[in-house]
Amino acid sequence: MSGTVADVSVRPSQEAVERELERVAFDSAGLICGIAQQYDTGEVLMVAWLSREALKETLLTGQVCYYSRSRQSLWRKGETSGQMQRLVEARLDCDGDAVLLLVDQTGVACHTGRRSCFYRRFATDGLETISDPVIEPALLYGSPR
Repeated sequence: MSGTVADVSVRPSQEAVERELERVAFDSAGLICGIAQQYDTGEVLMVAWLSREALKETLLTGQVCYYSRSRQSLWRKGETSGQMQRLVEARLDCDGDAVLLLVDQTGVACHTGRRSCFYRRFATDGLETISDPVIEPALLYGSPR
C-alpha cells in the first residue's frame, strides 16, 4: 500500500460513478465481492457482497453499504450496531469482479464482536481461534447472534 490516503472529503460526482459502474463485472445475481480492509493498518476486516445500488451509495456518500443476501436488501454497515465503516478509498481489481474497500472502521467489523471476521486459522489439529470478542454481540444487536 502506498503511504498516501485519498481526500475523503471529496466524493465523486454521480455522473462519474454511473460511468465507472459500467466497468464493474457484477455476477449473474447482480453482486460483486467486497473486501473491507482497514486503510492505515492493512488489517483485513471482512468480506461482503455489494449490489450496484450498494456500491453506488458507498461511493457517493462515503459510508459503506453492502447487500444482504439473506434479507435481500441494502445493509448499511453499522446502522443497527453503530460499528460504522467510513470509505477512504475504493479499488476495482484487474478483472472488475472484486472491490477492495479501504475503510476506517469504528469498533468491530464482525457480528461475533471481534475486530475482524478472520479470527480462525487452519492449524494442524483443525481450526484455531486466534482472537477473542472485543464486545459481546448482545451489546451490539440487543440479542445473541
